[in-house]
Amino acid sequence: MSEDDPRPLHIRRQGLDPADELLAAGALTRVTIGSGADAETHWMATAHAVVRQVMGDHQQFSTRRRWDPRDEIGGKGIFRPRELVGNLMDYDPPEHTRLRRKLTPGFTLRKMQRMAPYIEQIVNDRLDEMERAGSPADLIAFVADKVPGAVLCELVGVPRDDRDMFMKLCHGHLDASLSQKRRAALGDKFSRYLLAMIARERKEPGEGMIGAVVAEYGDDATDEELRGFCVQVMLAGDDNISGMIGLGVLAMLRHPEQIDAFRGDEQSAQRAVDELIRYLTVPYSPTPRIAREDLTLAGQAIKKGDSVICSLPAANRDPALAPDVDRLDVTREPIPHVAFGHGVHHCLGAALARLELRTVFTELWRRFPALRLADPAQDTEFRLTTPAYGLTELMVAW
Repeated sequence: MSEDDPRPLHIRRQGLDPADELLAAGALTRVTIGSGADAETHWMATAHAVVRQVMGDHQQFSTRRRWDPRDEIGGKGIFRPRELVGNLMDYDPPEHTRLRRKLTPGFTLRKMQRMAPYIEQIVNDRLDEMERAGSPADLIAFVADKVPGAVLCELVGVPRDDRDMFMKLCHGHLDASLSQKRRAALGDKFSRYLLAMIARERKEPGEGMIGAVVAEYGDDATDEELRGFCVQVMLAGDDNISGMIGLGVLAMLRHPEQIDAFRGDEQSAQRAVDELIRYLTVPYSPTPRIAREDLTLAGQAIKKGDSVICSLPAANRDPALAPDVDRLDVTREPIPHVAFGHGVHHCLGAALARLELRTVFTELWRRFPALRLADPAQDTEFRLTTPAYGLTELMVAW
């Protein structure tokens, strides 16, 4: 790491691309993140095949953040702090299998079909607002920062009248500009709201995700598990989709000859969305994997307890993955990317994410066929401090 760039190696980006030094780092290398007493050493996987191997092997790698080898012996009870209860990424099979099976009723094909008209409505409502504001307008403020939260509230089952307050709480306890005490207070209020909503859903299940789970599994899915999973859904789905909307529009405006993919049939639009997801890969990395035993990976000796970070942006630009992998081509056949993860932890909401992005991009160019950058010479402000890559602002005109 260079001393003049304090960002960890695995999150460095160059515009729409992973940093050159990340792509050149090697299939599996040792990296130090942080400095001084806070410095931590990890393995970092960048090659697509190695990333898939690590994420796909839950026998040799654990995703638990407080993994202790003593927990693997003699059936010792697993300690899990409250903030990680219900977070699927902190569960290994068979615990993970049990919990994920109970949460899938909220993500069925029927559920996604029911969501489609609402997603189209919320997207067009936001585009109406942008149009009323007039050209030029900030697409991030009007669309990217508004659509994902509204969709997730509908998915979870948050009452319409509570959604503005709910999203303020959701964003507030992650706001690094607030004091730790203030963030903790907002996080506690957020959790208390979720628990109260879960209690209501148990009495009278609605059509949202919580209602679907309690209707099918009752008390087998605990309040704390549901609360934790709702937090995970809101935090992951909001940030990732917001980043993808902003970066996706920027990428298409830089490649205007490819916009027609969103003016054709559904299959063309879906292929374009999948290529954008692969090309941009807004999550930096999933939860680090912890080696459960000594093993050899990509020719390197990994010790039991070692941490492996998987760089998703680098893996999705691996030259071994496809020809011209650094080129955006929304007409190409889908590439088996890892932007949604791989293995047992593959994103449960991947189908919803694809539906949401396809709707945003299709409606955007239907409504604004002459959309362009308001000032092509203006420097683009990229968002670097959140769990997913994105833009802080994107001024567009029409």
